[in-house]
Formats: sequence, C-alpha cells, structure tokens
Amino acid sequence: MLIWIPVEGSDVKTSKVVPQLEAKQWALVDFDAGEIQSVKFYNAIDELGVEWVDFIILANKFENYLDFMNAGMMVLVVREEETIEDIMEAFKFKELDEIGL
Repeated sequence: MLIWIPVEGSDVKTSKVVPQLEAKQWALVDFDAGEIQSVKFYNAIDELGVEWVDFIILANKFENYLDFMNAGMMVLVVREEETIEDIMEAFKFKELDEIGL
C-alpha cells in the first residue's frame, strides 16, 4: 500500500512530519508485509500523477483533509510520532488516529 507523509526533508531516519502547508517534501512510503519497502520523496503531492494512494498521514487533526478523503484516501493523524520510521511503526500497530467527518 502507498502512504503519503508531508515532511521537512528527504531523509527517512531524521525527517519529521510537518503540517502540509509547511512540507518541503512529500514522502511516498510503499508499505507491505509490515515493513517499509521503499520511500520516494517528491517536492509536491501533485508530482505523483494519478497513481492510487491508500493513506495520508497528517501532523494534526486541524489540517484540511477533505480533498484527500474525497480522493478515496484514508486520513490518519500522528499522536507523538515524528520521523517516518516512528510513524510507520505506529501505523503497523494501528496506533495512529483516524480522522472522521
């Protein structure tokens, strides 16, 4: 499955999740069998094109998320996790919060 995360940089171990308006990069994580398969970084979320993305993980519940939901993505929010590795570990154990209407 593919997962978007707005981040401040392009390093898997140190880049921290940020609100989408502050994102310098967008990490696209390919997550399968409970592990990160690959991470690609994009300057803008539109660079991916029309490929299906399953989830987006945001920094807080106050961000604009309706466009993502309308596109068919499940929207999750971090609790205390900051790095991509920490976020994906929490994702694996269903420790992220779901945004609902």
